[in-house]
Amino acid sequence: MTRQKSFKQRVRTRMDKTGESYTAARAHLVGRGGEPTAPEPATTTAGPASERPAATPPTTAAISSRVSDEALRRGTGRGYDAWFALLDAWKATERTHTEMAAWLVGEHGVGGWWAQTVTVAYEQARGLRVPGQKKDGFSCTVSRTIDVPAERAFAAVAEEAGRERWLRGHALSVRTANAPKRLRADFDAGTRLAFEFTAKGPAKTVVALEHSKLADAEETARSKALWRERLGRLKALLEQDPS
Repeated sequence: MTRQKSFKQRVRTRMDKTGESYTAARAHLVGRGGEPTAPEPATTTAGPASERPAATPPTTAAISSRVSDEALRRGTGRGYDAWFALLDAWKATERTHTEMAAWLVGEHGVGGWWAQTVTVAYEQARGLRVPGQKKDGFSCTVSRTIDVPAERAFAAVAEEAGRERWLRGHALSVRTANAPKRLRADFDAGTRLAFEFTAKGPAKTVVALEHSKLADAEETARSKALWRERLGRLKALLEQDPS
């Protein structure tokens, strides 16, 4: 087994234990210095979505607290301070996020995921972005492991009658659906939801969602609390009546 495959297996083991999404489990291991020596490649369309690094690293906490300086050095050859000094000299505070990431890739040969990591960390350190903030607003992620087949969990979210049992009082309009794996939807007040359903066996599914286009950090915190409660309610309902 190669070093990269070994790391991915560790990520999946943590997913099974905690119910986290692939991205969240990977970020936790990276933050503890568990990243393999070679950085992962930039996001492509090949392979299952759950096995690809996120186009932008998770931002629900400061990147520098989730990805250690040691891990960054192993992945890119420099730590945060060295990268920030280079970006300052390039007057990166006057550039866009896309320009910064492209510069790191094109001028310094940094891999796509690592370029995004450095860019987000720099924006946070210079006050250009706060944790949880993306270019189209703020976002949060929540996941639960539910002891039912993926098809059953998907139906409980995709079908209006099923949603009424655990999401009453909120408006959800499905935009796209790829049963039983993914669902995208409009939500209250013009925000967006992205659900991922990952089968962990014939009767176990990790339901992960990202709630995006949120207005600010306060709304992000309220959203995270809401989805923890509602996914907990969904888990209880389905496990009580899995048929």
